[in-house]
Amino acid sequence: MDLQTLFTFETFQQVCGPYGYGGDLQDVVEREFARIKGITYLDHAAATLHPECLVRDYALDISSNVYGNPHSHSPSSRLTHDTVERIRYRVLQHFNANPEEYSVIFTSGCTAALKLVAESFPWRPQTESEAGSRFCYLTDSHTSVVGIRGVTSARGVVAMPVSPQEVENRAKEEPQGDDVICLTPHLFCYPAQSNFSGRKYPLSHVEGIQARRLYPACDHHGRWFVLLDAASHVSCSPLNLQDCPADFIPISFYKIFGFPTGLGALIVRNDAAGILKKTYFGGGTAAAYLSGEDYYVHSASISDRFEDGTVSFLDIVALNHGFEALYKITGGMHNIQQHTFGLARYTYMLLSSLCHGNGQPVARIYTEGQFESPSTQGAILNFNLMDSYGQIIGYSQVDRMASLYNIHVRTGCFCNTGACQSFLGITNQHMRRNLQAGHVCGDSIDLVDGQPTGSVRVSFGYMSTFEDCQKFLNFVAECFVEKPVRVDQVRLEQLKTTTAASQGSNGDLPTKITNEEIHRVEEKKPIDASLKRFGDRDSKSRVEAYTLTSIYIYPIKSCGAYEVHDWPVGPQGLLYDRGWMVVNGNGVCLSQKRETRLCLIRPQVHLPSNKLLLQASEMDTISVPLDNNTQTHTSFQVCQSKVCGDRVETVDCGDEAASWLSDFLGQPCRLIRQSPYFTREMKKRPSSASTSTSLSLANEAQYLMINHASVELIQKQMSTRQEYSEGDQLFDTQNVISRFRANLVIAGVEPFEEDNWSHLIIGNTRFVVAGQCGRCQMVGVDQETGTKTKEPLMSLSAYRMGKVTFGVYLTHQLPKGSPAATVLSVGSLVQPEPHGSQSGHLHRHPL
Repeated sequence: MDLQTLFTFETFQQVCGPYGYGGDLQDVVEREFARIKGITYLDHAAATLHPECLVRDYALDISSNVYGNPHSHSPSSRLTHDTVERIRYRVLQHFNANPEEYSVIFTSGCTAALKLVAESFPWRPQTESEAGSRFCYLTDSHTSVVGIRGVTSARGVVAMPVSPQEVENRAKEEPQGDDVICLTPHLFCYPAQSNFSGRKYPLSHVEGIQARRLYPACDHHGRWFVLLDAASHVSCSPLNLQDCPADFIPISFYKIFGFPTGLGALIVRNDAAGILKKTYFGGGTAAAYLSGEDYYVHSASISDRFEDGTVSFLDIVALNHGFEALYKITGGMHNIQQHTFGLARYTYMLLSSLCHGNGQPVARIYTEGQFESPSTQGAILNFNLMDSYGQIIGYSQVDRMASLYNIHVRTGCFCNTGACQSFLGITNQHMRRNLQAGHVCGDSIDLVDGQPTGSVRVSFGYMSTFEDCQKFLNFVAECFVEKPVRVDQVRLEQLKTTTAASQGSNGDLPTKITNEEIHRVEEKKPIDASLKRFGDRDSKSRVEAYTLTSIYIYPIKSCGAYEVHDWPVGPQGLLYDRGWMVVNGNGVCLSQKRETRLCLIRPQVHLPSNKLLLQASEMDTISVPLDNNTQTHTSFQVCQSKVCGDRVETVDCGDEAASWLSDFLGQPCRLIRQSPYFTREMKKRPSSASTSTSLSLANEAQYLMINHASVELIQKQMSTRQEYSEGDQLFDTQNVISRFRANLVIAGVEPFEEDNWSHLIIGNTRFVVAGQCGRCQMVGVDQETGTKTKEPLMSLSAYRMGKVTFGVYLTHQLPKGSPAATVLSVGSLVQPEPHGSQSGHLHRHPL
């Protein structure tokens, strides 16, 4: 389905407002953002993209001028000082702030600006005679704002989370005015725009809090200061500080310009800056001090007073080129706001109207309104996708599929636990339970007991296009919608004309897209989620024999497979499986996600000669020793690396292997192996495992097992997909098996029956099922040629309704004694033990 036939560009312009900046936006994108060709970048709320002219002009600037340390008085230093001061004024001009009223303090980012306020604010602890200061923050706040609580709690200051509804619902009818009796300082923090949902909070809250009309200021005597977290807001919207005279405004410049990173600012009202009290003082902040006596006088300049040491002056120079490029391309922030809001509104309208073939909605969107106006909603859309049974599809599954389509999104809770809890209905008890289940911020555990732990966010920047929206929406329809794709046309028409919040049409019949026409269709009754679903059926005793048909080891992580008939089991799995890995010139592990040619390296373990052979087409075969004794190779460097977030201690395998790999891959590389003196424990050990489980350099578990019947079913699904036209090459079974990079392949089993097993015995060795393997775009790499395709991940996602798991992880339970006595052999019987329910946790592929 092509959604552009449903909602044309002309209709978009009529409904969603101004698009572009007066010229051909596509020309701008091709000229200034050529590097994103083929990429749909939708994570601008995290970091926007810089235009090429910014970097080009910046490079010319610092190549033509000598910028010295601004604390000196040489001509080069004066140039730096004057340039930095001019850029301070330009920052204030951008936010319509008068230099007589505001100052710019450069920091390393928004978080550093927040930390500066937290550590310098004159908090007064609560005593028997005085209530003390209050630190109040909107629950829809970034972690870096809530983190101020760490400073205040240590100083005996009360922290008060305030829900968005309370601010106005508990307000007083009349302002309480200045409190001349009580001057206790309080701080209220809120975001101009939620980084979670894009909701824009009224900028009038600033004066409402300062005048003590709004809650919580109206209930507490003292002087109230307002910190307006503007980092998300200013990325795509104008901010006029004449209209909202906040006391402290932290920002990060990379969210506006894309470059430089690591540079932010605290914009501070000059009269509020006077209350901030620093304890530490660094170079450049002092008017005078004594080293032998406790005597210090701070600089008269507010900026100098709070900028410890030498500022990042070359990065500050880049800001000037950022402003030049931004205004030259767009004409200003108002134009950016109109353009990006239109794209977000369009995407919201289509996504919220999209339905499965049975009429069930495709998305649950987390928003307070319906994207009526850019004054209340920013260019952010937050949602979770649902299957045709109404069950949430985990955000990790969506992220993996999006990566396959080169669509860049953000997933998780976005460093905003308050909004995440509110929109997803996650209680404090659930948060603690999720942590006990192994879920932490930033991981890929997207569902716990079927409930989401986070969501998916798309966000737009000034260079985003209508085509970006189209590609994203078509991706959702293609990968996550049960066919035929339907659109709730009545709701869509209402959204096109709405100017106020409405609930849309819940009871109207959806429409069906067929041959690029929209038809009214008869509504089907929703399918009960308790009915049989593929992969969730009960396992039953079977008469047929289950057998082990193939064994593969992958001596070098992410390189080619080595097929064996009989193979010994070691303490960490199959002997020598993923014992080595390739790292780039910076020591970072290479995988086929970034370097597909790794699969063309065919390592072989030759036990009689005690050597690992490195082989590849048109390359001489070389070898490295199998023994892992660093004392034998004292010249080889012991180094630290990371695998799947775990620290691993490794040993370099020498210059010959490094040169061989570098020549073949065309980049500086080295071969390293796990140190024999280092033990890495499996992070998510199965509850039924009686002992700890040690790992090689595999990502998650000791073994990965797949089912031949599951492979054949996905292969058949690929052949029947509509995208395959006559002449398209179909993968044979062995090609598909190789893409899933399993250690063990079994036969005689129903498709996906292995998902319901808890234990199994192969030959005489007992295994515990440690979870299902969540797949990523790496299965699209043809292991024979190194070329990339979207299959079989697309067919897997389509068949399993967005669930991109394939195969199960195993850990062994070896008998006491020498593990070397255990050997796995092709043809061995497989005896499974089913369990009652399958785990909700997903793991990454071991690569």
